Amino acid sequence: MTRILAVTNQKGGVGKTTTAVNLSACLAALGRRVLMIDLDPQGNATTGCGVVKREALPTVYQTLIGESTFMDARVRTEFGFDVLPANRDLAGAEVELIGMEGREFRLRDALAPVLAEYDFILIDCPPALNMLTVNGLAAAQAVIIPMQCEYYALEGLTDLVATLRKVRARLNPKLEIEGLLRTMYDPRSTLMQQVSGELVEHFGDKVYGTIVPRNVRLAEAPSYGRPVIAFDRQSKGALAYGALAEEILERSGAAPQSRGQGNQT
Repeated sequence: MTRILAVTNQKGGVGKTTTAVNLSACLAALGRRVLMIDLDPQGNATTGCGVVKREALPTVYQTLIGESTFMDARVRTEFGFDVLPANRDLAGAEVELIGMEGREFRLRDALAPVLAEYDFILIDCPPALNMLTVNGLAAAQAVIIPMQCEYYALEGLTDLVATLRKVRARLNPKLEIEGLLRTMYDPRSTLMQQVSGELVEHFGDKVYGTIVPRNVRLAEAPSYGRPVIAFDRQSKGALAYGALAEEILERSGAAPQSRGQGNQT
């Protein structure tokens, strides 16, 4: 059964796109059929997996407004997973979707014919609660919440949990929290240790055991249009996302099926 996960946080700069790209690549390296959907008009997830966004046509924008089918818009990457790309055109979807029937479910409906082709679909949502994010949450079964272990992140998490409750009540009663992912973590920081402890105390096993550290190679990889496991597979960032992919598979009761590219910690 296809698992649809929205990678979301209303706060920017927390490693959301980094997580979407690298988790997609690591799940694919472990033998899973993966689709990543870029729902952010900045298109960073698109470029992060080697797709030139200014040349990508059609994109998720045309798919959402009904000008193109999913089959025409998806792109196969060299890293073993598919991507539904985005570029600046997607910003216009905000206005155009307002007047459309079933506007909150345009993405869900576009995906319906191809669900059987994938084991995992990861949706990179924009850092705002807008119609694009609502489409992502309405299509997803669960959310992955990347966050830094800082004070303001806790405040933002409270707002996000409230938003998820509203989406569950009005649009998607099956939506749940898949997991909270601690990113850009520096174990030398006392504050980060304290916030990390509070997360575990309040959310228990919803907090992934895997922690993504601050890592220069993670920051460098997107400029080369490559996930970090294809850029430096022995870096701490690559090992962390490899471990996260395995943790997600373990939680779902599925054993990894390595293609020889997986990462072990």
